[in-house]
Parts: sequence; structure tokens; C-alpha cells
Amino acid sequence: MAPPLFLADRAELTRDVIVLSGSEGRHAAAARRLRPGERVDVADGAGLVAECAVAGRGPHGLELAVRARRQVPRPDPSIAVVQAIPKGDRGELAVAEMTEVGVDRIVPWAAARCVAVWRGERGRRSLAKWRGAAREAAKQSRRAWIPEVTGVAAAADVAAAVARADCAVVLDPGAAAGLAALRPPRSGQLLVIVGPEGGITGEESAAFLAAGATARRLGPTVLRTSTAGTVAAAVLLSRTGRW
Repeated sequence: MAPPLFLADRAELTRDVIVLSGSEGRHAAAARRLRPGERVDVADGAGLVAECAVAGRGPHGLELAVRARRQVPRPDPSIAVVQAIPKGDRGELAVAEMTEVGVDRIVPWAAARCVAVWRGERGRRSLAKWRGAAREAAKQSRRAWIPEVTGVAAAADVAAAVARADCAVVLDPGAAAGLAALRPPRSGQLLVIVGPEGGITGEESAAFLAAGATARRLGPTVLRTSTAGTVAAAVLLSRTGRW
């Protein structure tokens, strides 16, 4: 089994002894109950990983002796999911699951039929929760790179992202072609667009298709908006060589 992963600043990872303090240190010592000699990894969330062994408890936290370091390259192809903002806490669940399967970038989308609306302080809190979910899921799934969770995008922003992508897909349960039949490029940028509970409007769909996306269905059933991105990412990643 891969050793547990913790996060620290890049400057901390350059030291011979890394001190896990604060919430990371408490989690390592109390929840994980790590003991001297046990293997752990510490990452900065941007590809740098320090392979460590627990040295013991110090005055400022759990001390880890660095044995080796490695720089993990960015995944290629990269995959981004444009996720229409769902109701309640389903967005955080979607972010966590997409992080676990390997999504590299998550774009909250204020689609026309979204019930939830992010504005002002509520929007800032919601975005912070999504980013926290990505961070925690990256630790749980032992990812060296924490997925980027961008600011809220409008339809025009999504269309521009489609134009930049090497392969862009709009999930549509009524599409003639299935996602399983798509053969994505093995390098470059993949993009998946997930609509809201009420579906993507005709205007939104037309803009995305005009920018270069293709409409694809996932299968014979209609998935929740909070589930579809994870499933679509898994289908695509299984065909790129990353899985």
C-alpha cells in the first residue's frame, strides 16, 4: 500500500527534517497514529514529493526525516471538468470524487438552469469548500498534484475553454453517440462539460458545439450532475493510458 500523504509548503520540503504542525501534524499523530520509522510522503500539491520516515515528536510537531525527493510531472493528457453548480453539498462530493479519479482542473459553471447561485460571501464560502474538498481528496488518493478549482465561469468562458481544448465533450443523455465510442488523444487537453439538474439550454449547447465540442451520452441511464463528471472522466482516462 502507498504510504499516507501529507501536504506542506515547498520550502518545507527542501529541509532534511520536515515538521508537520497544525492540522496536518495533529492528523498524522492522533488520527493516523504514526510511529517512529513508519514511511510517509509529504507533497506540496504541485508535483514535489518528499519520501520520509517518522523520526518522532518534536517541540513544534511531528518530525519526518527526508530520505528522497522526486518531482512528479503533470499528468498528460490533462483533463478538466466544467461542473454546473449543483444544489447543497453535492458539489463538494463531486469535486472529491473527480479528484480521486484523476481530474486535473475543475471549473464551477453558473449555467442558466442552475438552482444554486454563487454571489458575494456565499459564493466565496462555496468556492473555498470546493477547494478544500479537492485538497483533502488529493491527500486521500495520494496525488502529488492538487487539482485546480477555478473561479466561477459563465457560458462564454466555457466556450472559450472548448476552443482551447484538444478534445471537448458536452454530456447529453439524448446524444446519438456514446462517450465509450470516443477515442481521445493520448496527449493534450481534454474537457468535459456537465450540465445542471435542469439540463443545458439549447443556446448553451449550440455555443459549445460551435466552439468545437462534441455531444456524447454516457449510457442508457441519466446520472446526477454530481456523478456524471466522475464517470465521464473515468471513461476517458481509461482510454488515454493514464489508467
